[in-house]
This record gives sequence, structure tokens and C-alpha cells, in this order.
Amino acid sequence: MDFTLTVLGTASAKPVIGRQQSAQVLSVHGRSFLIDCGEGVQMRLQQCRLSPMKIDSIFISHIHGDHVFGLPGLLSTMGMLSRTQPLNIYAPANFGPLLKFFLSYYGEGIAFEIRHVPLTMKEPSVVYETKSLEVSAFPLNHGIETLGFLFREKEPQYNVRKWKIDEYGLTLAEIGAVKRGEDVVRVAPDGSSLVLPLAELGYMPYQARSYAYCSDTAPFPEEASWVHGVDILYHEATYLEELSEMAAARHHSTTLQAARCALEAGAGKLVIGHYSSRGQDIASYEAECRSMFPSTFAASDLDVFDVPLDKVEP
Repeated sequence: MDFTLTVLGTASAKPVIGRQQSAQVLSVHGRSFLIDCGEGVQMRLQQCRLSPMKIDSIFISHIHGDHVFGLPGLLSTMGMLSRTQPLNIYAPANFGPLLKFFLSYYGEGIAFEIRHVPLTMKEPSVVYETKSLEVSAFPLNHGIETLGFLFREKEPQYNVRKWKIDEYGLTLAEIGAVKRGEDVVRVAPDGSSLVLPLAELGYMPYQARSYAYCSDTAPFPEEASWVHGVDILYHEATYLEELSEMAAARHHSTTLQAARCALEAGAGKLVIGHYSSRGQDIASYEAECRSMFPSTFAASDLDVFDVPLDKVEP
């Protein structure tokens, strides 16, 4: 059961040599989700051996060019490769005119349906759901309508300790209660209750995993609480701390602001990117973040971050 982040681009407004613009693929349980689609995304997909035909859905944070300029080419390629599966693009409402413009000029050769799912929210809301995964979107602070995304596995059913079935003679109904995470309650002939505790009968087979994407944004009060407890937090860190005034003026974050968010959120790991073209040495970005949040990793294009499955023994 995979839960793997592949970083395709880490540049901000301007691509630089070796660094394309914002794009990521999150692979969960065999499904691939593209998050933002800056320039160079198709070449990066090829380099990572990730097929555009296997992209389940696309999530766009906002319509600034460094997050969408790769999308027209990618959609055209999907059409040339004879994709037939409908494609949902989850994006702010103002993405609609851009998609309409593209399809009016280049949509004739695209045989699959492209559905824009417009997102407008003031707090985290679920926008995508399967049996095992839930994706929420939430507003960021970037001067225009901008969204962050939280991908979270659903809690699995409890497993029943098999030897407890024979020990207590559990019925099918009682086994079902354990799987739902409930105590087993029996009623004796005298009307008294006997409770067989869930902790004795069952166990959670693994811990649900999560990933949050926060780019682009200046800090805001609710951010850490909205991504609380996430396994991997990707947070833009466009500027080093010495350029904090520039970051504030452009509604971006500095290294220490990203680190502070991870710290307050209790994140397992912080991955940073969206570096300014001024920042050639990403080691300095990582060092500043690690001074506050040691488990920080300054991403490079093509980096892969895996969240392993934390299985629980019975």
C-alpha cells in the first residue's frame, strides 16, 4: 500500500537550470494525484517513469503561471495518447476561464472529458473521497484565491485477535462490532452487563498516513491547526529569513515561518521548496529550517519521499 511523494519541481516564479516550477505527484494505493502543474512537468514525469495516463486527478492550488503553465501541454499529450478516462481538476473557481480558453483552441483532439471542480471554501472541506482516502482543501494566504490540500488515509477497520474468537466464543455480530471499533457488550440472564473491551479483542492493523501541501502562502493563524499531526508537510519556503520583508510583501513564507508551522502542527517531517531564483544554495534553506525544526528536508527536483506503512502487531 504505497504512500509516496515525488517532487517534480521546486522553483518559484522563474525556472532555473536544474529546477522546474511547482509540480508533485502523490501516489496512494495505486492512484496517482498531480498537485500543481508548472512548466517542465512532462519531462519530469518521463524522468521519474510516471505515466501521465495514470494520473487519477489534478489538484491546482492557484492560477499563477508557475503553477499552471505546464497544464495545457500535459492535457494535449493525454489527448494524443488516447486517454478515455474522465479527468477531474480540483481548482479555485477562477481556473474555469483558463480551461475554457484552452479547450476552445486545442480541445478538438481531446476525446476524454475534463471536469473542473471549482473550489471555494473558508475552512477545510472534503473535496475527494474513496474507500481508503480523503482529500480536503483549505484556503491559504497568498493575495489571490489559493488552496492547500491535505491527503489522509481513512482509519482502517480493526483486526480481531483470532484466539479471542475461540476464547470468548464471539458471534459474527460481535466480531462485526470489534471491526467497527466497539466494545462487545453481553447481557447475562439476570440482566447484568458484561463488557469485553475492544483493547483486548482487537487492534488497529496500521496507522493512517497523511500528507499536506501548502504552497504558496504567507503565515496565518489557522494553518498549523489545519494540518495538525500530518506525516509529511510540504511548505513553501521561498525566501531565507533575511528577506522576510520581501516575503511578507509578496504573500510568501520564509524558512523559519515554514519551520514554525511544522513545529506547531506536530508534523513528522517538513519538506520545503518553491525557492526564489535568488536562492542558489538550498543547503542554507535547510539549515535555517533545521535550527527550529530538525526533521526538515530541502527538496530537489526528482526527490522521492515515502511514508512507510506502520504496521501494528497483534
